[in-house]
Amino acid sequence: MSFERRPGPGAGSASGLKPGSRLGSLGTAGVVLGALLLAGIWAAWHLRLEPGQLLPGRGGWQLAADFFGSALRPAWQFEGSFQGSGSSSLPAQALRAAGTTVIFAATSLSLALIGGLLLGFLSSFSLMRGRFLRLVVAPARLLANLLRSVHELIWAVLLLAAFGLGHLVAVIAIALPYAGTLAKIFADMMDEAPDDAADALEMAGASPVQRFVFGILPRALPDMTAYTFYRFECALRSSAVLGFFGFPTLGYYIAASFENLYYGEVWTYLYVLLALILAVDWWSGRLRQELVS
Repeated sequence: MSFERRPGPGAGSASGLKPGSRLGSLGTAGVVLGALLLAGIWAAWHLRLEPGQLLPGRGGWQLAADFFGSALRPAWQFEGSFQGSGSSSLPAQALRAAGTTVIFAATSLSLALIGGLLLGFLSSFSLMRGRFLRLVVAPARLLANLLRSVHELIWAVLLLAAFGLGHLVAVIAIALPYAGTLAKIFADMMDEAPDDAADALEMAGASPVQRFVFGILPRALPDMTAYTFYRFECALRSSAVLGFFGFPTLGYYIAASFENLYYGEVWTYLYVLLALILAVDWWSGRLRQELVS
């Protein structure tokens, strides 16, 4: 006895969608992209953007040549009397600043991860399934949006004005917007995770919490972990930039050397920052590949 498989409603298309549906989706995407392009053209006209504005003024060509020419000959010794924390050599100071940058980034992300997980769970419709619990989702999502809508540089300015220069100020300035971003992404990942296993557990009599913990969370956790590693890369760049406010990260020494026209030192710090970002990107990329695959 043989059984003949009947074609399903999505037969004729690899994705299971009717050709008309795919054409409709492409048409909608085209309209959105066209609208964005027109909005960009209008914005450029409104701002009166001209390519000539990028041409350096008098003396600018020489300044640009000096700066970018120093990229081929980064300094190995201090070019002036400024030595920051008093390190005996420029490479030692650059490595010490890189370590401080990593410490700021790791501490900030740790605090952001705690807040992001808490707000993410409260913002997830997959967990807040009861009628009363769903009332918590809107305030939690609003708080996450408020946190991430303010850039870490603005948070730094506000906190510096309120509390003065301190390491905790820099950590909180990064942690607050990152917590909001993590909460938003975590909630979306949990809500978009496949729920076939969760539905099977629910049919077997599992509670809503058990359905979420054993059916939804394991499916979303690899992506959540991978995104956390990506945010660590972003935190490294943010902590370096906060050095321009006076915190002893790589940005602090870059700004000090640039103000004194020590371009060789600037490129030394920039290359150390680039090497740090590339190393973390390689490490986190390997971990993301193992977790998601």
